[in-house]
This record gives sequence, structure tokens and C-alpha cells, in this order.
Amino acid sequence: MTEPTLRLDKWFWYARFFKSRTLATKFCESGRVRVNGTLISKAHYKLTPGDVLTFPKGEHVRVIKVIELGKRRGPAVEAQGLYEDLDPPQPRAKTDKDKVLASVARREPGSGRPTKAERRATERLRPDAGEG
Repeated sequence: MTEPTLRLDKWFWYARFFKSRTLATKFCESGRVRVNGTLISKAHYKLTPGDVLTFPKGEHVRVIKVIELGKRRGPAVEAQGLYEDLDPPQPRAKTDKDKVLASVARREPGSGRPTKAERRATERLRPDAGEG
């Protein structure tokens, strides 16, 4: 008997790594996904239970083991049962820049628009400040 399979993009969508199937398909076709160490650039790659996926998501590289294929895109609790996270993302350490940004950019609710001085202080902290 053949082992059940599911398209890679569909599984990403079922497991709620992407908000839409279109985004999942584009990500698969970008060539940034590895299945069992092999680089995949096709969204129609057939995924089976036990496969290990490695892909960048946000600031982290995710390493996921497929436990189940799933039958639908259900709630988040159901989606988390489809995989095992082999290398969960570690919380990012706060830098001095984050602390400064939190003190400058924090505004009390209802305090109105920022003043010109507050806006300039906030803009100096942005990484693209000074461009254009």
C-alpha cells in the first residue's frame, strides 16, 4: 500500500505557517525550503509523515518534523498537532537600541500626536534613517 502524501504548499497552509495558500506556494517556489536536506523549489512536492523541513521564517530558521498530513486547515491547536518543532526559536535578547526605542517611542494612550522633537528622535532610531 502506498504511503499518503500531500502537496508541500498545502501542508504549510494547513499547519498555519502562511495565511494563504498563494503565499505558501510562492514561498515553496522561492527555493528556500529543504525537505530531508534536499533543496525544493516546487510547491507540488509530495510530503509524507516523518519528513523534516528546514526553512527561514521571520528572523529564525525553523526545523520542523511532519507528524501528520492533516485533512483541513483547522484551528491553531489542530495545526500544531501536525508537526514537531525540532529547534524552537529562542527569544531574541534585548539590545541597547531596543531599550532606547522603548523609552523614546512609547507614548501614553490619548497623549495626542508626537511633537516634532519626539518624531525626530524616533526617526533617528530607524535603521533606514538618513536615506532619501
